[in-house]
Amino acid sequence: MTEKNAYSPAEICRRNGIGKTTLYAEIKAGRLEAIKVGRKTLITASAEQTWLTTLPRLSAQA
Repeated sequence: MTEKNAYSPAEICRRNGIGKTTLYAEIKAGRLEAIKVGRKTLITASAEQTWLTTLPRLSAQA
């Protein structure tokens, strides 16, 4: 399967196992960059990767 350059909000939600309320909250807070093309909202693959790397990590405790 080929990688796309940009994804719809629904695709980002499915890819990352989050709900659309969480997705739009991340966009509104400025943590996830989205672009508008006409009426369509898109999230670039690079914006998704940047967002994922900024999420807090859980640390394993012994």
